[in-house]
Amino acid sequence: MVFSSRSANVAKAQRNRRPTINDLACALGLSKGTVSRALNDYPDISPITKQRVRAKAEEMGYRALSYAQAIKTGQVRAIGLVLNLGNDNAHRPFLTNFIDGISRAVSRENWTLTVATANSEDDELATLTRLIAEHKVDGFILPRSRVEDPRVQLLTDAKVPFVIFGRIPDITGVSYFDIRGESAMCESVKLLAKQGHRRIAFVNGGQQYNYSRLRENGYRQGVTSVGFEIDESLIVSGGITKAAGHRLGSALLNLPFPPTAIVCALDIAALGVYRAAAEKGLDIGSELAVIGYDGLPESEFSSPPLTTFSVDMRYSGEQLATLLLRQISGEKPEALRELVDAQLIQRRSHCHHDHRDEESGSSNV
Repeated sequence: MVFSSRSANVAKAQRNRRPTINDLACALGLSKGTVSRALNDYPDISPITKQRVRAKAEEMGYRALSYAQAIKTGQVRAIGLVLNLGNDNAHRPFLTNFIDGISRAVSRENWTLTVATANSEDDELATLTRLIAEHKVDGFILPRSRVEDPRVQLLTDAKVPFVIFGRIPDITGVSYFDIRGESAMCESVKLLAKQGHRRIAFVNGGQQYNYSRLRENGYRQGVTSVGFEIDESLIVSGGITKAAGHRLGSALLNLPFPPTAIVCALDIAALGVYRAAAEKGLDIGSELAVIGYDGLPESEFSSPPLTTFSVDMRYSGEQLATLLLRQISGEKPEALRELVDAQLIQRRSHCHHDHRDEESGSSNV
């Protein structure tokens, strides 16, 4: 009876034991070296053998020990993401999908994602420096590119791979994934001008972020492309919260010749403009047109629902991780760049403009 119990315990232990590379090699009838090289994607192993080894590894639940991988390859098979939560919360609603997209991409390659948070730019740089020194990750995704971005210099000097979510003025040696926000701003102006609007204002985001420079350029291009002169009084910056959008929207609507349409670089600012319009007794969708950008979930349930340009944050996360993994594998950063378009979602906050011309009193349509 004791013998039977001991045998059962041994059998149970064997079932619960983590499969080793020796177990995998034995099950496949291959040498340990061949299995190891197949798992690590060595070019001298045929694609058929690689596929066979990976399928058996998945079936047996085999996972390479990270410390063993690190010793052999010098990699910990992890990428890093440091989120600076100290500035504003405009993009926090997107974080779940963004991180999910990154996680999906790294999991497919049996890598992991290390996420850290910071409360300031200095804290962010310190966190990056610590993760590099401790060799916790093999590369970084840098969210929200800035006009002056010390993270780029830090990682370049440390020779650590990175991919930026966004663009910077000097992209030499830089890999990035970005959305053409400038195209969305240009398209917004054209859409509003086609409906008869002549005084189209622009509420930009924070000037420290590079997306603001690009989106303002897109707005200006849109204004000139429809034959209007640029009125600097209709361009304001700093709309990174609802409160800021409210303040900036109020300033625009209190101008001697106020705009009849407002394009916002961020949905969060557009929702603040809604409050400014309500205080002026203006009905959005018939007396004031508003277009946002981001596809913020809240925008769908505003009154009226906000016309906006939606960004697929899950796809963005996947692509950033994929580009970074390719760079870590040896591809050149300059070859790892991708630009995609945001998707226009037409709701009821922009309208056909049938008001009188603000300055001449004549009809626009």
